[in-house]
Amino acid sequence: MYKIRAKMAPEKRLIWVGASKKDLLALPETVRSTFGFALNLAQHGEKHDDAKVLRGFGGAGVLEVIENDVGGTYRAVYTVKFEVAVFVLHVFQKKSRCGIETPQHDLDLIRNRLRDAALMAQELSDE
Repeated sequence: MYKIRAKMAPEKRLIWVGASKKDLLALPETVRSTFGFALNLAQHGEKHDDAKVLRGFGGAGVLEVIENDVGGTYRAVYTVKFEVAVFVLHVFQKKSRCGIETPQHDLDLIRNRLRDAALMAQELSDE
């Protein structure tokens, strides 16, 4: 069961980077619901029970939630690294045949979108 503190932190903005929102909306309803709940928790400074650090991104600032459905395995990657907002970096169906590893092209996309998020966060901080 998910644990939510009685008094949650103020809600952070949620910013979709690239096509991440469009990609989320194309997923099955049950997967969207799980990812939406995880993102809502992140906006309030909480962490979904199934969220884990995505390796290779320098610490606990980039997280992923994995959800299985009859149609396959889906992932949502987001960052809580920046004070101004939670940035959704990538939402996708894992189609790799190389085990549980995230495919390199998806890692490259996440890395590029993380750079974009850093620029957006800086602009928002300067406002």
